[in-house]
Amino acid sequence: MLSLTDISVRIAGRLLIDHSSAQIVPGARVGFVGRNGTGKSTLFKVIRGEHPTESGTIGIPPRWRVGSLAQEAPDGPESLINVVLQADVERDALLREADTARDPHRIAEIQTRLVDIDAHSAPARAAAILSGLGFSNADQARSCQEFSGGWRMRVALAATLFAAPDLLLLDEPTNYLDLEGTLWLEDHLANYPRTVIVISHDRDLLDTSVDHILHLDRGKLSLYKGTYSSFEEQRATREMLDAKQAKRQADERKRLQAFVDRFKAKASKARQAQSRVKMLERMKPVTALVTQDVREITFPTPEKLLSPPIIAVDGVSVGYDQAKPVLNRVTLRIDTDDRIALLGSNGNGKSTLVKLLAGKLAPFSGKIVRADKLSVGYFAQHQTDELDLDGSPYDHLRRLMPDAPESKVRARVGAIGFSGKAGDTKVSSLSGGEKARLLLGLATFHAPNMIILDEPTNHLDIDSRAALAEAINEFPGAIIMVSHDRYLIEACADQLWVVADHTVTPYDGDLNDYRGAVLSARGARTSTRDRSERNSDKPPRQKSEKRVSPKQRIAEAEAEIERITAIIAKIDAALALPDLFQRDPKQAAQLGKARAAAADALQRAEDAWLTASADADERVN
Repeated sequence: MLSLTDISVRIAGRLLIDHSSAQIVPGARVGFVGRNGTGKSTLFKVIRGEHPTESGTIGIPPRWRVGSLAQEAPDGPESLINVVLQADVERDALLREADTARDPHRIAEIQTRLVDIDAHSAPARAAAILSGLGFSNADQARSCQEFSGGWRMRVALAATLFAAPDLLLLDEPTNYLDLEGTLWLEDHLANYPRTVIVISHDRDLLDTSVDHILHLDRGKLSLYKGTYSSFEEQRATREMLDAKQAKRQADERKRLQAFVDRFKAKASKARQAQSRVKMLERMKPVTALVTQDVREITFPTPEKLLSPPIIAVDGVSVGYDQAKPVLNRVTLRIDTDDRIALLGSNGNGKSTLVKLLAGKLAPFSGKIVRADKLSVGYFAQHQTDELDLDGSPYDHLRRLMPDAPESKVRARVGAIGFSGKAGDTKVSSLSGGEKARLLLGLATFHAPNMIILDEPTNHLDIDSRAALAEAINEFPGAIIMVSHDRYLIEACADQLWVVADHTVTPYDGDLNDYRGAVLSARGARTSTRDRSERNSDKPPRQKSEKRVSPKQRIAEAEAEIERITAIIAKIDAALALPDLFQRDPKQAAQLGKARAAAADALQRAEDAWLTASADADERVN
């Protein structure tokens, strides 16, 4: 059990957690929620032993392994599959020792432990996790340093999941994922066999993957049983009850104080008055929970609604290299009030399409027609790098309103969520969510007819995401969105377009249908070490597997056969000792068990070799 007992945590002089407790039972899947800046990430540091508590204790079972997402993306010449496999430190160390061990006793211990931890199926399990997070079989064999920072953070996430720690701490893991990866992660966490705590503002993940909610609010931790939706209902009931209790207590205080004020000067009533003073002193205040209303998000209304279609694309090819266009022969149309969500794995061309629609990319061929006087607002998360860190929200708006009076600029700054002193705060001091709000305000400043939102929810808390959904639904123009937040898509989109296989096609089903297709294709419910019997020996077959040549699969299978054959030879040498069965029958039994497991692994490797060889022969014929 993870036990947080009367802990207080302070950082930079600010008290984040104030004498609060929580008990998390083994196997619980906990969603950790609270407003940005309340101290959720800091509590993770405290649990990992990276930040001290001011008071109280944190108890973690001594044998528990605590794992969390690395702060820096892995980088180096190793292949993705090897980076993930090395995350299981015990398996990696045992395999290294197995190559050099000579003592029969130690050989038996190593091989028995490798069987216990299901080491022989580890490559299949690692491949399945990488596949679920969007890496094809061909990608998994590539060097880690070939990938961008965002993709390498996915590798770090894959490594953390593969290690399957007893206590898994994840801080906003979906920030590195597309919708497809998020859907797979939701399913994986829902079936995680150990304890997991995930900080997330993704409402759908919190309704799909967890069975408890840990809420941090004004320095206090409260643990609720159930999903996020259940938490909202329970908290609303608690707020109502606390408000009633606070009112009753306030009325009682008023009555007691009136008695004291009336009779404290009378000798005959002095004792009763003094008694009521003590009652007042002992009365512990009940603080009614005050709802912290989130600042609304608004998009300015376009001056004029244009006649449809506002964009018509006919047979367009577009990309960054004319010899290798990202999208080919794209034909589509966007009308005045469309609400369109773009689906498809990262790397398939969603960002290319929105750049085409925003006028930031010209087509190689085909025709694109835009309505006269069409104005497009374009928001992309990477644009935070383009903000002036030394400037304030007021400075950014002032540049867009050079001739406007001070009052009008201040009013506009307040309208995008930065009232009063907040408008003069340097961008470098703003949180990620505040920067996103500023970017939304700047992107829509000129009241566009169409707004393109590329991952707008990163760094926004749950309430701010709800405010964004409301702003989208109230906007009279067209909206094109790319998001891993299923809640936002379901709340706002009325059309789904899939960007895949170098083209764009409408999707006839809903997000539930799409989720089922994604989980089926990516082999959801990946087995972990504790559930190795569930297809753990074989990764799910996928379309991307076709891109790996039979020659490469033959080479991989041959290397695995050679490795396992060497292990069996060592075990056989130990079993051949003449006095082994008389001297140590228990060790002999362990060696026999290890040999049987190695023989099974060898059979699987030989089957893989035969399959790859047959595929190679078919291609030749």
